[in-house]
Amino acid sequence: MSIVVYYCGRYNNIMVRVVFMGTPKFASTCLHTLQKKHDVVGVVTQPDRPSGRGRRLRSSEVNITAQELQLPVITPNNINTTEAVDTLNRWKPDVIVVAAYGQILSDTIINLPTNGCINVHASLLPRHRGASPIAAAIMANDVHTGITIMQMDAGMDTGPLLAQQEISIRSDHTTGTLTTSLEILGANLLQRTLPGYITGKIHPILQNPTLVTYAPMMRKAFGHLSFDKTAAELERKIRAMTPWPGAFVMLGEKRIKILQAQAISGSGQPGKTMLLNKNIVVGTGDGLLQLQQIQAPGKRPMQTTDYVRGFKAFVGSVLE
Repeated sequence: MSIVVYYCGRYNNIMVRVVFMGTPKFASTCLHTLQKKHDVVGVVTQPDRPSGRGRRLRSSEVNITAQELQLPVITPNNINTTEAVDTLNRWKPDVIVVAAYGQILSDTIINLPTNGCINVHASLLPRHRGASPIAAAIMANDVHTGITIMQMDAGMDTGPLLAQQEISIRSDHTTGTLTTSLEILGANLLQRTLPGYITGKIHPILQNPTLVTYAPMMRKAFGHLSFDKTAAELERKIRAMTPWPGAFVMLGEKRIKILQAQAISGSGQPGKTMLLNKNIVVGTGDGLLQLQQIQAPGKRPMQTTDYVRGFKAFVGSVLE
């Protein structure tokens, strides 16, 4: 799918009053680009959360960016409270732009701005609706993914399409590296789309219900690898789980993180490790998975061959 944006370049100088809602770095890149040409009158993001080993409170990437840009920012636990809605009303936005915010907006908020709400979504809708579209595209072995700018309605990523642009998924893409590419793509596409949307030059297109797929929110447990799957599926899952929640296996009571692996031809008992041409491989439901980089509990990430030099019993063990 090539880029689809219905707008005229001469509208690019329009200054729009925008309230921005977002949380992670993907969203902060959109905010930083957006404020260069538009009047961002307020920012909404998630509250500070405990982070890291010390569980210290950390502000979201969007909050940090908003503070750096000296923009008004609120961090409500629930955006749909009367207090939060009153703040949005005082900001008097022409439009609300949402990018990976993490809360569901009420109909009251969706209908509050003059031009409603638009969303920056990291997939080619209607494929991969939901909270984890980037990981879902990798696991599904999609050749392409991309960015969709859509008009929001009461459903989850169900609104009409305003613009789309695709990007190829490389065989070495992880969720982390693909997110980096998509956040830049999304910020630029938003910047090009907003003027045409505000001036009515973009004609929204309804999503095709026969093409809908879903991308549920990631949980830590999703990273557990099952060796009855094919080696190709496991390789994609490892890339999709990187950097979070991280792919892992159990070796007895030890939780071993699998940081990098490659599917190769061959066969073996599912879950059993073997030495093959000086490489460590494990049997799967179809093919072999070459374990390239792992991390044992309390250890730094290392090449699997280096790990085995200090723990020779790893070869021949069964991973679960």
